[in-house]
This record gives sequence, structure tokens and C-alpha cells, in this order.
Amino acid sequence: MTSLAQANNDVSLLNVIAPSFYDVHWDILDGNHTHYWLSGGRGSTKSSFVATEIILGIMSDPLANAVVLRKVKDTLGESVKDQLSWAIEALGVEQYWEIPETKLVLTYKPTGQEIRFRGADKPKKIKSLKFAKGYAKFIWYEELDEFTSMEEIRMINQSLMRGGPKFVVFYTYNPPKSANNWVNTEKKFTRPDRLTHHSTYETVPRDWLGPQFIIEAEHLKATKPLAYEHEYLGVETGTGGEVFNNVQIRKISDEEIEDFYNIRRGLDFGYAIDPLSYGVMHYDRKHKRLYIFHELYKVGMSNKMLNDHIEEENKNNDIVYADSAEPKSINELRQYGRKIRAVKKGPDSIEYGVKFLQDLEAIIIDDERCPETAREFLSYELEKDANGNFKADYPDKNNHSIDMVRYAMNDECMLFKERKKHESDPDNPTPQEKHDKAVKVMTGGRPKVSAYTKW
Repeated sequence: MTSLAQANNDVSLLNVIAPSFYDVHWDILDGNHTHYWLSGGRGSTKSSFVATEIILGIMSDPLANAVVLRKVKDTLGESVKDQLSWAIEALGVEQYWEIPETKLVLTYKPTGQEIRFRGADKPKKIKSLKFAKGYAKFIWYEELDEFTSMEEIRMINQSLMRGGPKFVVFYTYNPPKSANNWVNTEKKFTRPDRLTHHSTYETVPRDWLGPQFIIEAEHLKATKPLAYEHEYLGVETGTGGEVFNNVQIRKISDEEIEDFYNIRRGLDFGYAIDPLSYGVMHYDRKHKRLYIFHELYKVGMSNKMLNDHIEEENKNNDIVYADSAEPKSINELRQYGRKIRAVKKGPDSIEYGVKFLQDLEAIIIDDERCPETAREFLSYELEKDANGNFKADYPDKNNHSIDMVRYAMNDECMLFKERKKHESDPDNPTPQEKHDKAVKVMTGGRPKVSAYTKW
């Protein structure tokens, strides 16, 4: 890896950047991506790496400035500012930087370029950011999981990512426990301008961490392995409330779609502020895989607009399975010529519909074609009661696309329900199963006919 020729020829980046980040470093230099999602556990040096890249980037580009953000402003001074000050010292370039003790700004003396620090709790101060020279080329979200949602991040990016030809946005975080947390969900989405990277302390030279760090990590590994996996390895250990653990997010190619033969369509009508969800999928019954590759997800859509969309997408006017709770809308679509079948729903239809989907080998969703469907399946989670225990029922919110898929697969869901009703449940035996077990215990095996008649 190259040394820092502009500042100190005696400093090698091999002594500053951990081996697990070498490829990311070259990717940034080559300008291959804009968004860098860097997750990792304790001691993974992800924050040290980002701080180093920002210092190097500003010193090599006279128009580059940086904005570093955390959710709350009060945490900036003792975290990211100290981290960037460390990077300046590690690179041996202290003489080129002004580092005031109290002000939340670092200045590159030769050009006046700046690194500014902001808290997302003061959004107006982010919107009004302007630099005397250049633009905010580098943006860093530290402790990303402290932020509220991806919508909040997008709004900040829209304010900052302007006025320049190239941007580099860093997102650093320890993955939250829940796989359905918005950060873990967002990371699974595919974008051509995004690079995701995960690191742990295991790839960091031990002398960088010190012996006590290793002792603490090994102790937690021996005494509380699940906590160790989450804290030190950055594993999404889960909360136990995740509903769908079989979701796969990837691109479904046009060639794959051309070969699909078992096409299903579902429709969940919107109501007031609830969105309408219409989707198309292929069910591979042999391999128990569901491929979801088309969605319409919109609030305030009229039935006429919905009909026009279905007519364009569903050239052969195949059957669409819809929520039976909207007979008026179903009749209107039928008058337009659409083949709509109202799904019959029983008292257990939601439970068995979800369990059928859970039982599949994989639910494969193209997140570019179906972003809202992907979001719902990835983030759907059981709710907790006042005592912190999971509720038995599946939550009836943020599940419009999930309902749409249940309707599309209703025939299979009902067959699954009937099959499960006739399967033996060792935790809840039927009266007949209890009787058979008692007879077996009394007779020591298969009873004679007389074993019944003597009763």
C-alpha cells in the first residue's frame, strides 16, 4: 500500500489501515462507489479507517470538505473529533492541521478546507452548511443505528450532496441485534453505487488492540457467547421476534422471469392513508421457493388507475386474488373486465398464511423492482407486551405487501392449513392421541382388542 507522499514519507498506510480495509481503500481511490456501509464489532477499526480516509481525501483534493454526523451533537467531541485527531497524528501531519480544543471544526491550514461536525438533532444547521471553498465531498454517519430511519438519512444527504462532481459517504455502525432493524434491513438492499463491508477485531494486528482487549473478548466469548457474537463479531443475533428468516434479496433477471410458469397475482386494497399493494410472483412448488418480481405500492390510487396498471401488466387477464373485504372495489374492477377473485378468509387465515410463507425454502424478492415488498418482509417482527414478552398474534401494520402475497398464494395457504390440522403436535395432543398413548403405556406396546373391551 502506498505511503502518504504529500505529508510524511516515513508513514506507511500499512501501519494505519488494518488489512481487512485494504480493498476498500483502493475502491475509494478508484472512485468505484459513492456509499460505503461499514459494519463491524468492537475493535474492528472501521471508524479509524474512515477517519484516515477523510484526512487523506481532503489533503489530496483542494475542493474537498467533510461533514461528520451523529444523531446527537453532544456526542461529537469525544467520539468522531477525537478519532479524526488521532488519524492526523497517526499520519504524521499535525503541522498541517488546526485542531481547536473547543470548536467543532478541523481546518487544513494550507487551503482552509474544513471538517465540520453536526448533530442530526439540529437539522436546520445541516441545511445551511456552506463552505468558503469547495463542497462537502465526504460525509460520515457515525453510529448509524442511532439515527431514526433511512428517510432521515436521505433528507440529510439531499441537503449535503450538491455542488460537486464526486461524493463519498461513509456509514459506520455496530449491527443492531434485530435483523429487522432498519439499518440491517437497508444494508440488504442492492444499489450499484453502494459497497458493504463487515469487519471484526480478528483481522486487526493484536498489538494495535493491546492484550487487555483480547482478554476481555475471550472472557465474554467463554461466559456469554451470544453477547460476544453481537458485541465483538458484529453478528445480528436477533431478538427472537423475527417473523421471516427465509427472505433473500437479489436481482431477478428478465431471463429468469421469462422462464417463470406458475404466476400468481395478489391485491390488497388501500384504505385512507394505507397504501394499495398489487404484486406478481412465481411459485416454484417443487423447490418451495417464491419469486416476487413486480409491485405497485401507492396511497390514494383510484380503481380506474389500478385497472389501467393491471391491464398493462397482466396482458392475458389472468386471475388476481384480492382482499374480500372490498366487494365494491372488486365489482368495479370486474366491470372494467378484470378477472378478480375474492379470497375467502377464515379466523386462522392470517396465522396459517404467515406460517405457510415461513415454511418456504426461500422468499426471493427483487428489491429494485419491489422495494416496499422487500422492506415489509425484512422488517416484519412480533410486538412485545408491557412485560417485554412477545405477543402471540402477528401485528396488523406495515404488512400490506405481506397480505398481498398471502392472497396471491391463498390456495396453497389453505392446503397448508388443512395439512397442518391433521399433523400430530406433540405439545398439544388431541384426545385420541392421549388415549392411544395411555393404552400403549398400559399394555406395553400394541394392545390386543380385549384391552379396549375390558374398559
